[in-house]
Amino acid sequence: RIMCNLIGSWVENGEYPNDDEALKRIVSGISYYNAKRYFGI
Repeated sequence: RIMCNLIGSWVENGEYPNDDEALKRIVSGISYYNAKRYFGI
């Protein structure tokens, strides 16, 4: 939730493009793939 609020504020402030695919890659990369790599799943 904190991460999504942060990324959402970036988009609202124009600091990051409002691109659904790019946002999806960032969120899934941080929340899913980092954990997957860390736990070796």
